[in-house]
Amino acid sequence: MRILLLDKNHPLITEQLLAKNFILEEDFYSTYEEVLKKIELYDGIIIRSRIPLDQNFLEKAKNLKFIARVGAGMENIHIPTAEKLGIQLINSPEGNRDSVAEHVIGMLLIIMHRLNIASNEVKNGIWLREENRGDELLGKTIGLIGYGNMGKATAKRLSGFGCKVIFYDILPNLSDEHAQQVSLEELKEKAEIISLHIPLTSDTHYLINDEFINEMKNDFYFVNTARGKNVRTKSLVEALKIGKVKGACLDVLEYEQSSFENLDTSTSLNKGENEDLQYLLNSEKVILTPHIAGWTHQSKEKLAQFIVDKILASFC
Repeated sequence: MRILLLDKNHPLITEQLLAKNFILEEDFYSTYEEVLKKIELYDGIIIRSRIPLDQNFLEKAKNLKFIARVGAGMENIHIPTAEKLGIQLINSPEGNRDSVAEHVIGMLLIIMHRLNIASNEVKNGIWLREENRGDELLGKTIGLIGYGNMGKATAKRLSGFGCKVIFYDILPNLSDEHAQQVSLEELKEKAEIISLHIPLTSDTHYLINDEFINEMKNDFYFVNTARGKNVRTKSLVEALKIGKVKGACLDVLEYEQSSFENLDTSTSLNKGENEDLQYLLNSEKVILTPHIAGWTHQSKEKLAQFIVDKILASFC
């Protein structure tokens, strides 16, 4: 089989597939239009997020048998067209679930115990103790939205902190020793911390909005390591300003490029014209990271290995 690799990944992908006599071509720089001209030559594609595989792209990929995304989310692929054409879709959420779970814990500890704030103050000669009293995870009820690989790994770690973990998922009967499945209404009634672990779909776009936030009984901390557009930023900022959201930990932003490589500068975000973004950038109640929750040295290798294993299981 002839496979096109459109993004740089761990070298084990190339090494192991070549060892199984796959024919590989690396193309990390061609544009969408340039790739489109040759896509019919390939049986498989391995991607991250650089090029969108839309309906037009897939219809021109006459011989394509599979698309493998080194990661979890598949929103860069027009799934209905892929399914219609019989193209197998492969991803590797198992590879970065541990990294994401640790990132969630780390962000929560930082914001709830004011670690960044206190550290920066001390480095600037300011020694404040009472003002930097923390808020413990112990005893908190944490609501996870989505209970796939990321949600389960996060629940496992949170349970060790003495938290009560509940979750909502569209699939039934997922409760385990780490977390209890509840309705979305019950989650809004009980949760003191919300963490998102969902894909970006038409149903989850702006899931966190004015209505959702207003229906939360408790003031709450909010964590998003899923997708930026799961959250209506303006709603989140307004809730932070009035204290309904006590603090926000955001690894992803609504304003990211589709490739996740940077913010979308086409909307003048770097010119200070987006007041909501400016609030997030300047507020002590917000922690931001550049889409790195699943981005460890270990996850890079694991993501790649799961992809190779799944390709070999299907095509060898």
